[in-house]
Amino acid sequence: MYSWIKRFVAVMLAAVVAWSLGSAGIPAAHAAASAAPSITILPIDRATILAGQRFDFRVELNGAKVAQSALKVTVNGKDAAAYFGAKAKFTNASDSSSELTLRQVSFPKAAKIGVKAVATVNGRTLTKIVNYEVYEAIGDVKKAKNVVLLIGDGMSANIRTAARVVSKGIGEGKFKGWLEMEKMDYMGFVTTSGMDSIVTDSANSASAYATGHKTAVNAEGVYPDNTADPLDDPRVENIVELVKRTKGMSTGIVTTADVTDATPAAMATHTRKRSESEAIVNMFLEPASRPDVIMGGGLEWFLPEKDGGKRKDGKSSIDAFKSLGYSYVTNATELNKAGGASKLLGLFKKGNMNVYYDREYTKPVNTDIVGKEVDQPTLMEMTSQALNALGKNKKGFFLMVEGASIDKMAHPMDFERLIWDTIEFDQTVGLVKQYAAKHPDTLIVVTSDHGHSMTLNGTYDTVAAAGKTGEELREFVGTYADSKFPTYVDANKDGFPDNPDSQWKIAVGWGNHPDYNEDFLTNPAPVNPTIQDPEVKDKASYIANPDKDPNGIHFTGNIPHDESVEVHTFDDVPVNASGPGAQRFAGYMDNTQVFRNIVTALGIKAAK
Repeated sequence: MYSWIKRFVAVMLAAVVAWSLGSAGIPAAHAAASAAPSITILPIDRATILAGQRFDFRVELNGAKVAQSALKVTVNGKDAAAYFGAKAKFTNASDSSSELTLRQVSFPKAAKIGVKAVATVNGRTLTKIVNYEVYEAIGDVKKAKNVVLLIGDGMSANIRTAARVVSKGIGEGKFKGWLEMEKMDYMGFVTTSGMDSIVTDSANSASAYATGHKTAVNAEGVYPDNTADPLDDPRVENIVELVKRTKGMSTGIVTTADVTDATPAAMATHTRKRSESEAIVNMFLEPASRPDVIMGGGLEWFLPEKDGGKRKDGKSSIDAFKSLGYSYVTNATELNKAGGASKLLGLFKKGNMNVYYDREYTKPVNTDIVGKEVDQPTLMEMTSQALNALGKNKKGFFLMVEGASIDKMAHPMDFERLIWDTIEFDQTVGLVKQYAAKHPDTLIVVTSDHGHSMTLNGTYDTVAAAGKTGEELREFVGTYADSKFPTYVDANKDGFPDNPDSQWKIAVGWGNHPDYNEDFLTNPAPVNPTIQDPEVKDKASYIANPDKDPNGIHFTGNIPHDESVEVHTFDDVPVNASGPGAQRFAGYMDNTQVFRNIVTALGIKAAK
């Protein structure tokens, strides 16, 4: 009985300690770890760091507050501040934490680095050790002058295959053509996981490409710290900042999303919270990280509320860019007349741009879907003008081009809209390849940031299924010998079928999804697959949207009820490359390796 009482008391005491530490203002990400004191070192263990790349070094003791003398940090056996030759700042972010931070430090040359942190807490010693590989961007005799990184957001291998079927066709088992991205010199596969979860979002996965460092979901260009402020986290120098500082190169970001969205923002900015759109625009204006070309949607984050925008500071960022010499364009007509500009700001929609299917394929444009912005440019037009502007710099350029709505249409499981955007993205790859043919010192890298769960199950007979409903429709999905070749027809040879609902079309499924209805036919307008369950009042809980394919098959979800759409996977994604340094993209690689390959192709000497 006595031992039982001791165990009970110990459990209760532990619970009280955990509660007191967890309620002391420490962010949720660190609350669980604070039940017992623990040390965090940023950058994290096994980080690969470019020599000379600037970053913020931080050591946190969470779960206990100590004096500065009780926290000792060494780098390769030397006091951290002395090693970096920088002033360390000691803080207490809460009543139960202590931190040591050194801003804007770097490692001068290639080396193996060991960091050791030792904290003395109530007579107890805690130790944490991490190791880094510091590398130099050397090895290629022929260097790249320009780099174009094209990211098909969410573009898994199966999405590529579907786009090839729809755009190029297949007969007697042989494809009638290959995508532009598939006709490149080298191919590999990229892992996608972040530092805090096996399934990534677009912020931390794009951040890996932009910095060469892992980070957490929703973070861009930073390591997550133990404070609530999303703008004070330890920064890592990103690709835009790096090429501007070291080589005087021009930089650009082009996207079909809001320009403050995860992927474009990760190339040039720093925040723990990807939704800090107003702050992201402010960072776009900072000299060290200011892209010379910014194009996409997101106009609302450049305008004050009084002018129909969302900025709380009452200022127009458009005026700020104009004062810095940027040409400002608002539609395709204006964009295609901007050939002489070397600095270009193009904002074509308040939020995300409309998808290709609604914007271009179904012309005349349905204004109920597109709205007033009926003259939005294609991704090809934006990229062409970006290349014209950036190519004026004799020192070279870095350009990131994102096909954003491949992902945004995969989430609601809208097959046609996501595939049509994939084809638009691939045609943009072809345009960049034409540029590189005239400028052979250009490295082209084509990849995705993560996957989606779309599966290619066979083909669907739309003619035989006409008039059938519900479960009957399953019988018209052809499998094995009954999976007839798709009958898409592209009479005008523009790469897009004349009719998306040909007799035999691709029958797709989804590996992770909420409840939804599906009739395998194209929806005239985008429609959400789910709605909030009207019977559930106190939390998010979604059911199939009765207005989407009401006569279709009902699919019961296989993810939590609080997820309203299909979600990301952690599948490896393909990468293709051509040009100087492209050989480095053959084989399997971690997503941070993409950054390393790019800076190596450029021969960046960041410590210079």
